[in-house]
Amino acid sequence: MPDRPEIVCICGSTRFVDEMRAANRDLTFAGVIVVAPGVFRRAEDHEANEVITNEQKTALGALHLRKIDLADRVLVVNPGGYIGESTSREIAYARATGKPISFTDPV
Repeated sequence: MPDRPEIVCICGSTRFVDEMRAANRDLTFAGVIVVAPGVFRRAEDHEANEVITNEQKTALGALHLRKIDLADRVLVVNPGGYIGESTSREIAYARATGKPISFTDPV
């Protein structure tokens, strides 16, 4: 067994909250340390007037890049092959820093 468990950073559109939670669960049961988005924008959040400001969105994006820095590899949760603008930036960052990247669905 390695000195520490593998660390995987989950990336993907926050619209796929259920799929990300499932990936997090599966990886955790496999003995992996998971870092993932901590805030999800859902329709019910907007109805409750819980709006994420542009400033918060920028800060969350920067925080997620630091999570990629911590990880040994990146798992992109991309049902149907969907990759949005933020996830594309995260993939480019991970590639630039030499992180291995895998996808849940074909790109």
